[in-house]
Amino acid sequence: MDAAPLPRTSLSDEVVARLRAEIVEGRWPVGERIPPESELVTTLGVARGTLREALRSLRYSGLIEIRRGDGTYVLSRSELPAALRRTGVELESVLEARSVLEPALARWAAERADPEAIDRIEEALARRREAGDDDWVDADAAMHEAVAWASGNRVLAEVYVALLPALREVTERALRRPGFRRDDPRGHEDVLAAIRAGDGEAAADRAAENLRATEAWHLEGRAEHGL
Repeated sequence: MDAAPLPRTSLSDEVVARLRAEIVEGRWPVGERIPPESELVTTLGVARGTLREALRSLRYSGLIEIRRGDGTYVLSRSELPAALRRTGVELESVLEARSVLEPALARWAAERADPEAIDRIEEALARRREAGDDDWVDADAAMHEAVAWASGNRVLAEVYVALLPALREVTERALRRPGFRRDDPRGHEDVLAAIRAGDGEAAADRAAENLRATEAWHLEGRAEHGL
């Protein structure tokens, strides 16, 4: 972290901007504890009250978690998950976002992924097949995340990762509804096969087909329950 003291104008905003940069740019990884307050006060050249005000702002935005008696940990590199939690998450909105991102990411993964990236998708898919009820949602999200990173488009992969908490939430809700198929190969085994074959069009089609099936199942369930 740059140790140059901050100017005294708009000090709290300056502290927020400096700390956010450390998180968003990955210098403080997700899940790790950031430097203690005493160190940050010295590094930034600000009062403890100013630092705590900035930390409260970052906590509200969803980037950090303050654990009393333990320290402050990086929760996310994006403010999008927290914003989605505050506004509420509907399956329809998540499906629309996925319909934009997943076919494109699958296509680029087929065209660009190296063998190691493909192996990571296969390993994630194997975990998904073997996962029990408690672990299946995380395993499903991990498979989709592996495809996103295999696309080679870091910007869109970061956007997709930011959506994963919302994806997990709606998937957990879907699991509790009758008729949900965990073993449907569309968008999963079929996507992997297309990626391994380097067939971008087939990979995109299989991902889109999975989303269409999910949407149809959702609409059918709404009709049955008068929603």
